[in-house]
Amino acid sequence: MDRVSKASPRIEAYGTVDELNAAVGAIRPTDIADLDAWLREAQNHLHVVQADFANPEPEPDDPQITAEHVTHVEKWIDHCEARLDPLESFILPGGSEAGAALHQARAVCRRAERRAVALQDHEPDDAVNDTAVAYLNRLSDALFVFARLANDVAGVHEESPSY
Repeated sequence: MDRVSKASPRIEAYGTVDELNAAVGAIRPTDIADLDAWLREAQNHLHVVQADFANPEPEPDDPQITAEHVTHVEKWIDHCEARLDPLESFILPGGSEAGAALHQARAVCRRAERRAVALQDHEPDDAVNDTAVAYLNRLSDALFVFARLANDVAGVHEESPSY
């Protein structure tokens, strides 16, 4: 196995996913049962994303993110959106303790996605699982609606920015 610099795009990608996983772990428990279950499942998925990014040449039995994982996250988003009023303007990140922490995790997730895209740009076409990158994109959207749900359950009003 070749040594890889800690500043390599591969290390940056799976290191940022590790940071995201820690941020998600710090949020639980929220005392919202379905949300806690989704966050736990997302943490397990994030371990798979890390493995995916760490291994440019996976064996068939190595863990990998699949379209099924992405579909799972999209179902979480749909479930939350059905419970929330439609969003009519931008909102400021914050709110309840869980809501603010979920907004922070969303921002880390977006950074992880950017690091993953940088890895894709740096590596040959087949060296990065495109579905893992798509997973991070959908998870950031899920974390956004999770924050909205946590704030809604806590009775915290969402604030729009003033321009």
